[in-house]
Amino acid sequence: MTSPRKYTVYDVAEKAGVSIATVSRVLNSPEQVREETRLKVLTTIDELGFEPKADASARARKILGRIGVITPFFTHPSFVQRMRGIATVLADTPYEMVIYPVESLDRLEGYLASLTITRRVDGLILISLPLDDTSAQRLQRHQLETVIIEGCHTDFSAVQIDDYHGGLLAASYLFKQGYSRFAFLGPGELPAYSLHPEDKRLAGYQFALEEHGIPLPDEYIRYPAVSHPDVNDEITQWINLPEPPNAVFAASDDLAIRLLRAAREHGLKVPEDLAIIGFDDIDMAEQVGLTTISQSLDESGRMAAELLLARLGNSDRPIQRLEIGLNVIPRETA
Repeated sequence: MTSPRKYTVYDVAEKAGVSIATVSRVLNSPEQVREETRLKVLTTIDELGFEPKADASARARKILGRIGVITPFFTHPSFVQRMRGIATVLADTPYEMVIYPVESLDRLEGYLASLTITRRVDGLILISLPLDDTSAQRLQRHQLETVIIEGCHTDFSAVQIDDYHGGLLAASYLFKQGYSRFAFLGPGELPAYSLHPEDKRLAGYQFALEEHGIPLPDEYIRYPAVSHPDVNDEITQWINLPEPPNAVFAASDDLAIRLLRAAREHGLKVPEDLAIIGFDDIDMAEQVGLTTISQSLDESGRMAAELLLARLGNSDRPIQRLEIGLNVIPRETA
């Protein structure tokens, strides 16, 4: 019986109508290749079932000893804590964590394609990033085990966060504390390549307020630029209103801490004049006394790593979706 043909990089280049160097760049530095060309090469690779030699040798070795973590905003405290949870689990295993920071949609698509095809890692963890069906099918075809944190795809295990419920918790807590005029602070200028959980947090917050008969006027909803070092403009806008808000739900602890500093610079007492509640419970939240919604960041990283290791040990294990419980951490700001 004739063995199936093993296609080479030359076959891929010829069929795609590009140079061998271009195919190599798609596999190794995909962000340097125009999207149209990259997609043409990747489609050809999929059609031919091309497997680079490095991939074949990796399969023969079985274990490379690397877990890839693809993440946006990898220096932000919440993402650092999630990766810390992953690293804690991997510390007692043959695997090391390799971080692939995402700064554009091209970079995300490039990582998902090149890491899948070249198999430079044994498994992947995606943090707060979307996974389209094309990338998902490629991951499955090349049998690269993947776990998602915060996002979701029907074909992969995931650790999920009920952001809508987080908004409900924030509103209910502030209402019980006796506040009457509620505002929301969300991040502005967020890139298209990341998930936007703040939208669900706002939706839950609005719903809970409506249940209590409390409006959330448009002028109480502000989105400061993420790149801006403070939120003084938002505080100024609110102070100048005929009826300024006296409680704010910030969609992240980072925003809440920036708001806390700006409020004090404007002479406002927290929580007497303005109560502030955040979301995440990063390490800094405890240090500044920030009331917040905890989403157990370290634990979500640990859970994702454990799910991935379980799949690497037995790929026949059923897909699992675990949900992180949320709870209010009362401190001094609300």
